Amino acid sequence: QVQLVESGGGLVQPGGSLRLSCAASGSIFSINAMGWYRQAPGNQRDLVAIITSSGITNYAESVKGRSTISIDNAKNTMYLQMSSLKPEETAVYYCNAKGKFSTGASFTSWGQGTQVTVSS
Repeated sequence: QVQLVESGGGLVQPGGSLRLSCAASGSIFSINAMGWYRQAPGNQRDLVAIITSSGITNYAESVKGRSTISIDNAKNTMYLQMSSLKPEETAVYYCNAKGKFSTGASFTSWGQGTQVTVSS
């Protein structure tokens, strides 16, 4: 099994910044990609940003230019730095990881989510 532990959520003022972290642990042989998704009440879960183990990134248009995703392969940990946050970005942010177990089997895992509230 793979465990994903998210941290860094909370209350942020409009225009403020935050840094989310996601640490993966378990019987992991390799991680191919990690990403952040968010889901507001009544909405679907949408991609925020994704990064491969080789450092290739992709961002949702709405966060481009004010967000940076990074990965520490040695620690199996991913980070998302976001700035100029808006109230409409209030949501539960979920970490996702795709990779392989030591057996060679593939996995896709989700974290439990961390609440981000953008409000004054």
